[in-house]
Parts: sequence; structure tokens; C-alpha cells
Amino acid sequence: MVLEVASGSGVHVGHLARGLPRLRFQPTDQSAEDFGLIEARVQGLSNVEAPLILDASQDEWPVVRPDFLFNANMIHISPVAVGHGLFEGAGRILASGSRMATYGPYFEEEVETAASNLAFDVSLKERNSEWGIRRREDVENWAGRCDLTLESRIEMPANNLLLIWRRT
Repeated sequence: MVLEVASGSGVHVGHLARGLPRLRFQPTDQSAEDFGLIEARVQGLSNVEAPLILDASQDEWPVVRPDFLFNANMIHISPVAVGHGLFEGAGRILASGSRMATYGPYFEEEVETAASNLAFDVSLKERNSEWGIRRREDVENWAGRCDLTLESRIEMPANNLLLIWRRT
């Protein structure tokens, strides 16, 4: 089962479930506010469970031992504590050898930052001072404290990265 943390409107879970019909998906979000949007996007898909409430910053998660964890566009649009909670939760519930993917923009020490990401970071911080694009190296440190190691870094469109983490 693939656990999606922070499904939002369900765009990613809908796309993934259609493309990977043999896998089961569990969408989640911090509140039930967008559950109607998620349900509409996955309507007719038998491989998607009903959405669950999951606040990544909390210790109790409603899912135990997923095969894979997926998170898109949350780490930069939430307080640092939520990002920490994502990795702490993944460290608790993923079995050794299991993987997690995070998707979004990151700053990187040895990679020139695109002007669009600099502007996006400023706009995020203007909306909420606790939001902002995180340094990949800092996120790697969060992961390491939770027995997760960066396995792959994949460049994606619009200056985003798909990072694959492995539970050690």
C-alpha cells in the first residue's frame, strides 16, 4: 500500500492510482476539508481507499507499515515542525528497506538556485513566516535522525526535485 501524506486536492493520488492500478493507495490530509475533492478525483478507482486524517506533526498516524510513502508539495508549505514530523513518522512506520518519496522545490548548496525559486520562497514567507523552501542538506539531516537515507535525487520540471529516501 502507498500512503500519501498531505494529499490536498487529490491530484497526485488520482494520477498515480490511474497509472499504477495494481497498487493500493491511501490518501490523507491534516483535515477533512478537502476530502470531497480527493474523492471526486479518484471516483471510479477501486485501488484508492477513503481518505484519512493524518497530521504529519503528530505522533499518532492512522496507518501502520505502508509499503511506500509519498509526499508532494508539503515541506515548503508548512512549518519546519511538520517536515520534521513527516520524517519522524516515516521512520516509525516504514519497515527497514522501505522507501519514501518527497517532491517539491529545494535549495541545494552546490546548485545555483533558479530565480523563480528565489521569488517563490519570498512569496511563501510573505504568506506565512514559517513556510519556505528548505535546504536539501537540512532535510537530509532530518531524515538521517530518523533512519532514512537519501537514495536518489531526480530533477523534475519547474525546478523541483523528486527525492527517494530509504529506511535503513
